[in-house]
Amino acid sequence: MRLGLSSNSIKLLACILLVGSCSQAKDQKGPDRTITVGLEGTPKILDSRLAMDAYSSRILPLIYEGLVRVDQNGEPTPRLAEYWENPDPLTYIFHLRRGRRCPDGTEIKAKDVKYTLLSLGDPDLKSPRKYVFNRIASVETDGDCAVKITLKEVYAPILTELNFGIVPEAAAGLESFREKPFGSGPFMVESFEPGEGVILSPNPHYAGEKPTMDRVVFRVLQDPVTRVMALESGEVDLLQNSVPPDDLALLRENPKIEVIVEPGINYNYIGFNLEDPILKKREVRRAIAHAIDRESLAGCLLKGTVDPASGLLAPSNWAYNGAVEVYEYDPELARRILDEAGYEDPDGEGPLPRFELVYKTSTDKTRRWVAEAVAYQLGLVGIEVETRSHEWGTFYEDIKAGRFQMYSLSWVGITEPDIYHFALHSDSVPPSGGNRNRYRNKEMDALLDRGRLVTDAAERRRIYGEVQAIAARDLPYISLWYARNVVAMDGRLSGFKIYPGGDYESLAWMTRR
Repeated sequence: MRLGLSSNSIKLLACILLVGSCSQAKDQKGPDRTITVGLEGTPKILDSRLAMDAYSSRILPLIYEGLVRVDQNGEPTPRLAEYWENPDPLTYIFHLRRGRRCPDGTEIKAKDVKYTLLSLGDPDLKSPRKYVFNRIASVETDGDCAVKITLKEVYAPILTELNFGIVPEAAAGLESFREKPFGSGPFMVESFEPGEGVILSPNPHYAGEKPTMDRVVFRVLQDPVTRVMALESGEVDLLQNSVPPDDLALLRENPKIEVIVEPGINYNYIGFNLEDPILKKREVRRAIAHAIDRESLAGCLLKGTVDPASGLLAPSNWAYNGAVEVYEYDPELARRILDEAGYEDPDGEGPLPRFELVYKTSTDKTRRWVAEAVAYQLGLVGIEVETRSHEWGTFYEDIKAGRFQMYSLSWVGITEPDIYHFALHSDSVPPSGGNRNRYRNKEMDALLDRGRLVTDAAERRRIYGEVQAIAARDLPYISLWYARNVVAMDGRLSGFKIYPGGDYESLAWMTRR
């Protein structure tokens, strides 16, 4: 099995590319007051109502303040709102902090909150957050600092769903807002070039603790070798969850670089097309689950940067169920299950397969390695797998459109168990949601609908415990692992906090020794 070339074998070529690209990102004001972050992908849009890609979403808390924020424990806490009241199950009254200002000095007021929420339903905006608007019956303001939101029906995840930036009403109709969006966060957009990166500078009217950095630069460095070399040379100060596992050991040995590894919540999985004549059979999926040696993949390919997963919710989540069915590596059991399912090996130990599958993935090096390793392991039980890697946009469009048999993807920053509704409810098949596997189960649907209508934490925990058990039993996907949060940064830096979704908010208050 060929798992790919070591990154060290192409560092010379990357060095040539790096010389021409790194010299222009240094801050004219001096390196001590600038922090440069390397990104593996391109932020697509910085309008908080529209951004859904991980690269954009992680930058947004530096630009905007939402009514609430999700803290490091995954709990909604006040941000733009000083506090809120919940006088009945359908009503939320948010009392705003005074003096929260945009870069031009304009204060964020109740009318701006109302504008933001109502704009989600604007058909011309085409916000992917329209589902939040659809839950709201009315939005009323009481003076400048109070907003009353009335829901159409009880919707337990509403506080978590309000964790996105408030856009000032003054942005309405501004063509420049797409290139230079603004809010009441600690930074403002100095420049935004899709494909190149983002440069932020302090919001002069920010009402919270003043940023310690004069500038935050996000540079897009898609090649992993280039990213690591940029960190080693000092052209980049920080990499978060974008260091190839096989480079970690060398970075740890570098006295100028600090490596931080913490448990994470980003969930990696293998998905199946449940409308495929072979993969729609649960026993086939069960056999595949037993044929994959996740422990060896985690150790050999991922160098211990992951923890085994049993479902979308990580063990740190308040609704996590740790008693669901798991599938230990057992290739002999996998062969027996396939035999019993009617897919006997036509020539025993010979070259002919039981059946053939296509496994799609992105062009990311580590993901290609995992795909090839999984294909090799499935080949040992008689399943021939062809791996195909595609540029991200093409790959993702294929998955949403159902043009696949198997694929691998991640769910990033999961804190709210209602994610199961988006991922597995029958009504959430694309384009209406994220049920890319076309999974349909009436029992699951009923539980997920009920989970949205219950506000009692203990009852919600019970409901989502059942949801996790059914998902583990039915195997619409195979749980692989939760990626640990890996940060490699200039050892002179301090103050970086790792958030569940990988947000970069704490960059504003870092210091350099």
